[in-house]
Amino acid sequence: MNLPRFGPDDTLSPMPLLLRSASESDVPLIQDLARRIWHRCYADLLPVEQRDYMLAWMYAAHKLESEIRRGVDYRIAGVEGAPAGYLAWELFSGGETAHFHKLYLIPEWHGHGFGQAMLQHVMNAAVLRGARTLELRVNRGNARALRAYRRAGFEPAGEGGPDIGAG
Repeated sequence: MNLPRFGPDDTLSPMPLLLRSASESDVPLIQDLARRIWHRCYADLLPVEQRDYMLAWMYAAHKLESEIRRGVDYRIAGVEGAPAGYLAWELFSGGETAHFHKLYLIPEWHGHGFGQAMLQHVMNAAVLRGARTLELRVNRGNARALRAYRRAGFEPAGEGGPDIGAG
């Protein structure tokens, strides 16, 4: 999607959401949140074996640490003083395109505007760093996420993506 222009003082949400930068020391927390969220949110979309495979592949400590070191912006979302989710995005070389890697929220916090606030944070940060386009991938069967992204102004640009786990 083409990004709207936002200034640094734009409010993300009236909700009490805190986003803080994640470091390599947060990798175990990101892994724990991913396990807790994925097994609940993807239970109807992916068999447990595939979830376990993808979690082990995408959330291996060395992989997350490497992403953080190369500049992928990981943020921990906190609500009421407790970790509630995480996001990750990066600006591609050249600077006009940002890629949104991850946005996950504990299911108890769905429907409170936190996911939209997290998405808005990335949109604002990407624009402030010069991006004109924000891209992401979402499982075509994830109707809830598709609705949320469409509500935020995203439009499908095509289907496909990387093969994960030999099919």
